[in-house]
This record gives sequence, structure tokens and C-alpha cells, in this order.
Amino acid sequence: MWASLDAVWEMPAEKRIFGAVLLFSWTVYLWETFLAQRQRRIYKTTTRVPPELGQIMDSETFEKSRLYQLDKSTFSFWSGLYSEIEGTLILLFGGIPYLWRLSGRFCGYAGFGTEYEITQSLVFLLLATLFSALTGLPWSLYNTFVIEEKHGFNQQTLGFFMKDAVKKFIVTQCILLPVSSLLLYIIKIGGDYFFIYAWLFTLVVSLVLVTIYADYIAPLFDKFTPLPEGKLKQEIEVMAKSIDFPLTKVYVVEGSKRSSHSNAYFYGFFKNKRIVLFDTLLEEYSVLNKDILEESGMEPRKDGEGDSEEIKAKVKNKKQGCKNEEVLAVLGHELGHWKLGHTVKNIIISQMNSFLCFFLFAVLIGRKELFAAFGFYNSQPTLIGLLIIFQFIFSPYNECLRRHDKKELFSSESWENSPLRRVWKPTAEQAGAG
Repeated sequence: MWASLDAVWEMPAEKRIFGAVLLFSWTVYLWETFLAQRQRRIYKTTTRVPPELGQIMDSETFEKSRLYQLDKSTFSFWSGLYSEIEGTLILLFGGIPYLWRLSGRFCGYAGFGTEYEITQSLVFLLLATLFSALTGLPWSLYNTFVIEEKHGFNQQTLGFFMKDAVKKFIVTQCILLPVSSLLLYIIKIGGDYFFIYAWLFTLVVSLVLVTIYADYIAPLFDKFTPLPEGKLKQEIEVMAKSIDFPLTKVYVVEGSKRSSHSNAYFYGFFKNKRIVLFDTLLEEYSVLNKDILEESGMEPRKDGEGDSEEIKAKVKNKKQGCKNEEVLAVLGHELGHWKLGHTVKNIIISQMNSFLCFFLFAVLIGRKELFAAFGFYNSQPTLIGLLIIFQFIFSPYNECLRRHDKKELFSSESWENSPLRRVWKPTAEQAGAG
């Protein structure tokens, strides 16, 4: 045993680093797979409604939810296995240095030499994200048009799905490439304290993106409609005022053209907070339901005449949702994160992590063995250094952060009397059966 350990330590540093990265990656994967299989056994063996949920969930809803989770767990196993094997093969066969050389050749064709490292880095990013999008596309298609469709969630056509995927890719590149080029430039000219400037730059970019996302980016994909005046809006405003939440606007997002899943969130800084509700969360929203019918080509008919069972089912799914008090219970949970300061705490923790990453990058960027471990023997590109430090070397710390458990928040009533107890039924139907 000791002899084998001595043999490991006698190996070149780059081989030890490479082996440690692969070992940690597979250890995390196997541990997560073990936990997922334990959960899957619960899905398979728990065939009756638990007594704690007996009064708020019927057997049919529970069974649909159970079968949905079983299908999702099977999909997660195979997609996770593929992802792990793909990542391992990319590392073993030198996929990263090959893609870097390929991006250099493309730059050469355009007349850019090796001195144009930032240009080559942007081509590398474009090719890498394109590869990721193409290899992930079959899994996304299967998840959407097999699993989600089977359980009544999917509302997309293949044409809409592909158009949406292309649009997401283009928007991602429009943000990723300029931001990356500026970050690399800052690192190049920043001197000994470049890590501080780089961290401040990413902080500003993240704050700007959070601020503009719902107003300028999300509307490129979904329709946002102000919540009409009425009882629900008044109750939301009263609840916001009761906790001093600086609410300015309430929107309903047309999530039902993609899926019948529900969600709610808020965004904005300082005194300009806005709330977004998915239309699938609302029990009645006739204006939006009419829009959905028109955009999907399903003309409303009196008494349902001429509607197929499939169309009836889709319309029914879109009109599912929660009552006002249940919507308030869901929203109260989200606002509880703000009231208890979790939003600010998460930002602080995230930025501390980001600063630590950049500092570590500054310390390790000169270590040639790190680059050699991943196939870069004659060059140390800045982008590749960021990739190695942030994704591989820092992965144990990132894994610890990722596993930080979230707590149930903002519970002002007991479970027996809380609207959150009653909201389980409609949300379980959307989470398990559509």
C-alpha cells in the first residue's frame, strides 16, 4: 500500500493533478448517483399516499406525481452518466487543447496570428458552447417531447422548441463573447492586482444582468403582462407593504406556452422590486388564456364543439393553478428570502467566492504544471487558465457551496392552518401530472 502511494507521489506533478481531477469528478458523480438511487427506491416502494398528505392529496394525484418522478430519475441517471463519460473522454483524449488549436486555425484563416489570444479565446468559447448545445440537444428533446409530453407538461411544438434553442444560443453569445473579451483584456492589462479589477468587473456585470434580465432579456422569449387590477393584485400589494417590500410592479409571464409547470419570483434592487407570476400558477387568468389560444392556433369554441380530447387536455392544463390565498402562500415563501436577508447574504457569499477564485487564479496562473496537466505544454492561454482554476482545481470548494442546504422559510402559521398546506394539492398536480 505504502509502495503504491510512493509511486503516485513519484509521478510528475501534472499527472497527479490530472488524476486527482478525474478521481474527484467520478467520486462526486458516484456519490450523487447513490443518493439518487436511494430516492428512486422510495419512489418505487411508496405506492400509497403518506398519512401526512392524506387530507390534501388524493391517490390519483399522488400516483401521477410518483410515476413522473420515476421517469425523471431514470432520465437523470442516463443523462448524468453520459455527461460524466463525455467529460472524462474529453480530458483523456485532449479535447480542450484540440479545440484550442482548432480555434487558432480558424483565426489563422481570418488573418489573425497567435498574438491575437483574445480573438482565439472568443472562437474557442463559440466552438465550445456550440459543441455543448449540439451534444445536449438530443437529451433536451427527449426530456421535453417524451417525458414532459407523457405526463402532460409539454406545450411546445418541435418548431417552437428549435426556434427557442437557436434564439437562446444567439442571445447567450451576444452576452458571453463581449463580456469574456473585456474580462480577458482586464486580466492582460491589470498588472499585479488584476484579480481585484477582474472581480469588480464580474460584480458589475452580474448586477447589470440581474437588473436588465426580466425587462430586456426574458421578454425575448416570453410574453410579460402586467397583472390586472383586482383582488389578487390588491392582496399582493398588502402583503408586500406588511413586510416593507418595495414593490413597484407585478407581472404575469406566459410560461404556459412552454410547460404547465409553475413558478414565481421577484427581481430588482433597492426601491424598485418587481414580482413575476407564471400564468400556470393562477387559477383564472382569462386574458392570458385567450392569448394562448390565439397564438397556438386553437380558436375558442362554444361548449367545446369540435375540440379534440388532446386540445381539451391542453387547455385544461393551462387553466390549472392556485387560488388567491395559495398564490400568496407561494409568493410569501419567495418574499421571505428577502425579508430574512437571504438575497443579500447569497450575493455576499457569491462575491466572496468569486473573489477567492480570482485570487487563487492569480496565485496559480504561473504554474506551468497546471496547464501541462490538461495538455498545454508550450502555452498558457489566460482563458484556459480560468477554465482550469475555476472548473477543475476549485471544484471541491464549489461542490461544498453547491451542497449548502436551503431551509424552509417565512412560515408564519402552523402547518395545519397554513395556506401552504392547501397549496400542496394544485402544485402537486402540476409537479406530477399536469
